[in-house]
Amino acid sequence: MRSDPDNRARPAAGTRLCALDEIPSPGAKGFRFRDGEAMFAGFVVRQGEAVFGYVDSCPHAGWPMAGFAGQYLTRNSDLILCGGHAALFRIEDGVCVAGPCPGQTLTPWPVLVEAGEVYTT
Repeated sequence: MRSDPDNRARPAAGTRLCALDEIPSPGAKGFRFRDGEAMFAGFVVRQGEAVFGYVDSCPHAGWPMAGFAGQYLTRNSDLILCGGHAALFRIEDGVCVAGPCPGQTLTPWPVLVEAGEVYTT
């Protein structure tokens, strides 16, 4: 699923995604939104009180990051893992540091925490 900023299924700024406590620390949670035939997929990674959001699409192949295992992070929860081909991305900026797409980046999906809730921005 390629990133499309004009995707009508992309949630509007201010959309509540979940309570911060619903995402383990460190951990990640995926989100899907549908509007007719349009679909938007994103995920949020939590490290303590910090959250980082990305469009759920590998920049190398375009498929969802979690793959069949449903996991977004490595076993050590220190990098984002593409389940399809094992590329590794830094959590804080989405830059690929290992695998077939070095230097490419995940597409940011701006999120923030306010009063213990995670929202799109």
